[in-house]
Amino acid sequence: MTIEERKKSIIQAGRKAVDELIKVAEEPIVDSSDDLTADKLKNAAATKKLAIFDAFEILNRIEEEERIINDLDKSKNDAGKSKFQGFAEGRKR
Repeated sequence: MTIEERKKSIIQAGRKAVDELIKVAEEPIVDSSDDLTADKLKNAAATKKLAIFDAFEILNRIEEEERIINDLDKSKNDAGKSKFQGFAEGRKR
């Protein structure tokens, strides 16, 4: 497996992780049948906040890695095109 393939696998795993974090963030903090103390409410809210921030952080990193991969693919394609230039095309400014 090449590095690029591994990065793509990591990106897919990251997308799944974001989906799971979204599920955590969507769950209600308070269940009306439970009598929760202030500490428990504070911990539950902090957990949701952490899940949301983690999801955004993962998404930002996924975007960055996809941009890097796309730039590498583009530069590979551009390099392949420039190989077959004639003398005049290579020298023009």
